[in-house]
Amino acid sequence: MTHFDSAGQAHRVDVSDKPVTDRVAVAQGAVVMSAETLTLITSGQAKKGDVLGVARLAGIMGAKKTADLIPLCHPLPITKVALDLTPDPALPGIVVRATVKTGGQTGVEMEALTAVSVACLTIYDMVKAVEKSMRIEGIRLMLKDGGKSGRFEVSE
Repeated sequence: MTHFDSAGQAHRVDVSDKPVTDRVAVAQGAVVMSAETLTLITSGQAKKGDVLGVARLAGIMGAKKTADLIPLCHPLPITKVALDLTPDPALPGIVVRATVKTGGQTGVEMEALTAVSVACLTIYDMVKAVEKSMRIEGIRLMLKDGGKSGRFEVSE
């Protein structure tokens, strides 16, 4: 376990000897809700405003704040954060997908996962007055590339 020293104490991993490489991570999750709530969001009728636009910004901000939220994460020079929020009537709900890139010495998996989590929580917050029973589901890493461990990709 690289996040523990020889005495078993938690510590941040020293990445100073690692080469700077291009890195990318993609994470995904979903907010499952009733068809009525989904229609409220997609029609722009939610009382708190543009749910998807606000959730997209919240996800971007969440990615940028990951090192402040996750105790052993390194602050990284993030070069890209993109969030796709896709209404899915089959759920029904919103599928949230985040792509994060950096040129650095450690990966951006946690930043992508945090972006998805914060965007999903924001969707929930903005329409919870309408439906408290919404579920946030399936948050997971879909892809990471770069660095010593190379490429990981979920085959759906």
